Amino acid sequence: MNKLGNEQQTAFVTGGSGFVGGRLIQALVARGWQVSALVRGEKAAASVATAGAVPVLGELTDQAALSKAMAGSKVVFHVAALFKMWGKQEEFNAVNVDGTRMLVEAAVDTPSVQKVIMVSAASVVQGDPEPQVNIDERLPVQQRRFAPYSASKAAAEQILLAANGRREGFQTVALRPTMIWGTGMPMLDRMVEVIKAGNWQWPDGGTHALSTCHINNLVDALLLAVERGHGAYFVADAEEVTLRSIVSDLLATRGVEAEDKSVSFGMAWMVAGVMGFFWNLFKLNGEPPSRDRCSA
Repeated sequence: MNKLGNEQQTAFVTGGSGFVGGRLIQALVARGWQVSALVRGEKAAASVATAGAVPVLGELTDQAALSKAMAGSKVVFHVAALFKMWGKQEEFNAVNVDGTRMLVEAAVDTPSVQKVIMVSAASVVQGDPEPQVNIDERLPVQQRRFAPYSASKAAAEQILLAANGRREGFQTVALRPTMIWGTGMPMLDRMVEVIKAGNWQWPDGGTHALSTCHINNLVDALLLAVERGHGAYFVADAEEVTLRSIVSDLLATRGVEAEDKSVSFGMAWMVAGVMGFFWNLFKLNGEPPSRDRCSA
């Protein structure tokens, strides 16, 4: 991709009211970008406006609305996704796969758009419950039917990357962050809930190595992707940590300590699958353990 030059830089952001999207908007605006952001309601509109973007009402699955919303933008940052610990594959696909397909088609048909950058997930390459060590982008993507969120992100990533070069000067990039952490991370609230309910267990004692991605590093990677590269890239912090060390440090910011209970990776994987089956079969309330959670 050619440099964008010194002219006014413009971006369209999906998922701008979320943890990552909000921080991205702030970073873009601080660098002088004009930013518009897709929103579904008043609360999201207020959030992106506070971050510095112009809210545009629409749905991710409405290609015509997306085309109108991104008109004039040079870069599209696709951050929006349905992320939760349990749900049917069709539910995830409707947003993460179909929504990405609509956004890509809209971007290809919008002459001003030079690049689409998507926040994918490192778990798109996870094929079994065991930790993966020293992996790189050569590892194939896995569409795991037993981990619906990751499967949907894998399919979405493939749609995005297949669109690279569909017209002259059009490029696509997928960034695969590991566990995203930092001030305001929503996952910490869920961890605290689980621990206070007495349901926390460390997979294999929590001593295995874990890659993390601080929110600032992810935002920096998104900004770098504007000018450099195409294809898929993992994004992670330089420091190596363990699951127990990073989670314990995060919990300490809330004055919470996890119990020293442990379960094997294999058992956690099996229980997550069985519990998910019964939650779906009997339509139980709340969320069961998730294999996506185990592999993230």
